[in-house]
Amino acid sequence: MAATALGAPAGAQGPVTLRFLWWGGSDRHARTLKALQAFEAGHPGLRVKAEYMGFNGYLEKLTTQMVGGTEPDLLQINWAWLAMFSRQGTGFLDLNAHQASLPLVDYTPDDLALCTVQGKLNGLPLSYTARVFLWNTAAFQRAGLAPPSGWDELYAAGPVFKQRLGERAYPIDGEPYDMLLLAQTYIQQRHGTPYLHPSEPRVAMSREVLVEWVQTFERLYASGTATPVPYRASLGGAEKPIEQQPDWVVGRWAGNYTWDSAIRLRQSTLDAAQRLDVGDFLTLPGARTSGMFGRPALLFSVSKHTKHPEAAVALLRYLSASPEAAALLGVTRGIPSAATARAALERAGALPALERKAAEQIRQQREAGRLELPAMRFEDARFRRLLREVFERVAYRRISAPDAAQRLLDEGNALSRKIR
Repeated sequence: MAATALGAPAGAQGPVTLRFLWWGGSDRHARTLKALQAFEAGHPGLRVKAEYMGFNGYLEKLTTQMVGGTEPDLLQINWAWLAMFSRQGTGFLDLNAHQASLPLVDYTPDDLALCTVQGKLNGLPLSYTARVFLWNTAAFQRAGLAPPSGWDELYAAGPVFKQRLGERAYPIDGEPYDMLLLAQTYIQQRHGTPYLHPSEPRVAMSREVLVEWVQTFERLYASGTATPVPYRASLGGAEKPIEQQPDWVVGRWAGNYTWDSAIRLRQSTLDAAQRLDVGDFLTLPGARTSGMFGRPALLFSVSKHTKHPEAAVALLRYLSASPEAAALLGVTRGIPSAATARAALERAGALPALERKAAEQIRQQREAGRLELPAMRFEDARFRRLLREVFERVAYRRISAPDAAQRLLDEGNALSRKIR
């Protein structure tokens, strides 16, 4: 109730203007702008200047602002960027100092811990996201197969698709980065370790396991399971989103290993004959960890330089946890982590079935302790460049698996020491 009564701070001359920066697509932009209008209507004396864009170039813009101390009052950030902008926990406003104004009870202790650096609460999580398997069940039916429930079934589907649906048909597609994550999931299940150690500045995989990771990536293509990178590149670029690919639209490419938050996007272009579903999470028998790649999807953080911390916190609270904002924003930033916002969407029947199914799968893995948080530096731009370069060379057969593994080991350790 205090939030709706908050207006311009005492002594302010005229309305107070807050700046809010986020990235997204057209639906997220439109819904967020409506939510900001509703916020202003309920907070006389406060105005919000919206600064929004697509993801490309966002980090570069934010980095320039953070270095110069000119960042907006409220920021949408990637969880992994905490390692870049707030290593000591001092890069953003410490929300622990504003506990009385925030519904922290709406979040699980684990969610808050993931946003805490050196004892300082650097933001509130908007949702939790993880990689899941999406299958076009109609395509598998045309191939005479059920969607795979295990790794062997996935690999066996490749030749069947080619035989029954044509040379350009594949059971799973993805950008090279999707496929290297898929291969890492298999290796993590098999050996119990991700590429990077979660807390120490080093590569966690041995050289032998790194070779197996690269070979698993190669097998996805050699078996006819995944769309070859050169073929993908010939269709407009190896990193062209799958929903823009005609072969996905008509069901020749039948699967995707992607973030659960991308489900609606993947669905959006499928023709009427296709049917998308969230599949079982492929898991090796006896695996200690699922290898599911998951983390907080997005955070809202408040600038430590804001001149109006109380007003900025009010905007943060409204957008992340209020039922009114939840109804306006929907699931454009995932299923809300805040219990009040999530409950409002559930009561309204506004949680899509596939997103609910994926969220339940992820919740079960988290509660069972089988979803291990990745090292933040794994998503550092320098690591992403290294991984993309090495695995792209592998995809074009320009480097052997042992040589690729050596690069991943040597350069990965060097980067880890530099980034920590």
